Amino acid sequence: MFIKQIRLSETSKERLSRLKGKTGIKNWNILCRWALCYSLSEQTLPTDVPVNTDSNVEMSWFTFGGEYSDIYSALLVAWCQRMKLSIDEETLEKYFKLHLERGIAYLSGTNLIKSIDDLLKLAIEVKK
Repeated sequence: MFIKQIRLSETSKERLSRLKGKTGIKNWNILCRWALCYSLSEQTLPTDVPVNTDSNVEMSWFTFGGEYSDIYSALLVAWCQRMKLSIDEETLEKYFKLHLERGIAYLSGTNLIKSIDDLLKLAIEVKK
């Protein structure tokens, strides 16, 4: 696997804390999964900025992905291939972090999410 440990930025930690309060979702990994998928659904490259992983929120890849960790990995590989990027470990790790940060920013930046129901509605819209 290309990533063994995932550490969030302090900004993402704060954003996820607010989302946890709004949605009632208690686990970081669940919100991070949603954020990753939301960002992957965009048809653009995330902005290539350094990700400062300075928070105390850390999880293993298998905590992040759970029983579907292989699917999240395959989604990222497929996205990189669609964007004509390399699928070496360094590139996959880089774009995983960029997508995670962008997805968290998107989810927390919208005033649409005030509850778990709003998050589910957003997921349905992205799926269309």
